[in-house]
Amino acid sequence: MRPRQGRPRLLQALLDAIRIPDLRRRILFTIGMLVVFRFVAHVPLPGVDAAALQELFQRNALLGMLDLFSGGAMRYFSVAAMGVYPYITSTIIMQLMTPIIPRLRALSQEGEAGRNKINQYTHWLTVPMAGLAGYGQIILLQREGVVTTTPGLPMAAMVLTMIAGTMFLVWLGELITEYGIGNGISIIIFGGIVAALPTMIGQGILTAEGGGLSGLAVYAFIAIATMAVIVIFTEAHRRIPVQYARSIFRGGRMYRQAGSTHIPLRVNTAGMIPLIFGMALVMFPGMVASYFAAPAGADPNFANTIMNLFDPRAALPMGLFYWGLYFALVLGFTFFYTMVIFGQQDLPGALQRQGGFIPGIRPGRHTSDYLNQVIKRITWGGALFLAGVAIVPFLMREITNIQIIQLSSMGLLIMVGVVLDTMKQMEAQLVMRRYEGFIK
Repeated sequence: MRPRQGRPRLLQALLDAIRIPDLRRRILFTIGMLVVFRFVAHVPLPGVDAAALQELFQRNALLGMLDLFSGGAMRYFSVAAMGVYPYITSTIIMQLMTPIIPRLRALSQEGEAGRNKINQYTHWLTVPMAGLAGYGQIILLQREGVVTTTPGLPMAAMVLTMIAGTMFLVWLGELITEYGIGNGISIIIFGGIVAALPTMIGQGILTAEGGGLSGLAVYAFIAIATMAVIVIFTEAHRRIPVQYARSIFRGGRMYRQAGSTHIPLRVNTAGMIPLIFGMALVMFPGMVASYFAAPAGADPNFANTIMNLFDPRAALPMGLFYWGLYFALVLGFTFFYTMVIFGQQDLPGALQRQGGFIPGIRPGRHTSDYLNQVIKRITWGGALFLAGVAIVPFLMREITNIQIIQLSSMGLLIMVGVVLDTMKQMEAQLVMRRYEGFIK
């Protein structure tokens, strides 16, 4: 079944997938799990002052950005207020600890069984991470007069409920991976981000701050252009040619066989992890200072100065410090995380074990030096791309003067990445079923 003329490939692939009973069942199952997620996101925890919570979100940009990733769950302080981000944090910690801890490094080399064990450790680590994050959120809201829960059993019940909400969403994501269209955790995050966008866009149209409708049009143009650039850099890679030569015995005689392929080195190997690291560090001083800052109406102290310095909503020229530091941190973390991931892959060793070599490069140390040189060179493109995407929200705000639509760089990367990965999953499913929906 070839795509009809004039019909986009992605749309044709989706139509072909719907026609296949197994894929249609997987798509419907995924949609059903997302509906369950949206129901859970609107189940509030007890003891929350809804009016005070809404007022807090209006004057706190950080909470508004976190609410975007939870799909509105944090705005209602629901049982799913933390989303799956404690699990994401645990996954990143395990990735960084694997090359350092010998036991984890040995497990990573044991194939499927080792990966399952590391995944089990990740789930165990998610529980205390979710507990700490949930307790921190409750304490923060208590200081703002939003939560009236007293210490003791009520506090423990709220923390345990938030842990259960996070683990329930992780379970939903794994169900989508197994019985749906794959990438379950990413689809849960994607569903939360997309669910919050219509409300923000509607508010932006109604208020039409500053630049009016023309400002909204410019905002939309920048967002679309940014997504196009994200697609380009997400798919961009450098192909390293590889030759394979091996000897086989056949009929009592030795024959030599040769073949060629390539290693695709991605320009953006680090994904969105540098953005997470950079944002965590650049927001940390402001969060700590908020605990010691003088209340509104009182004389500001040093903590208030730190809060203003690390405020993402700060206008020029003070805003340059926050976003400039964010740009530099993302740039540095991109190189750091790329080299960590590249070192774990051990491509020179894998090539040598499989009898492969790069034409013109000697195996062993020379191959390692060559690949390290290539990955460092192309990572400059990925690092500048990620750092540029990181400050896009600031540029959009300054150009259009629109404050109410909080479209973050991580949100854009997640949305584009999930859509691309999902379409690749559907393509693989179609190819396995001998469909030609993606093949011309």
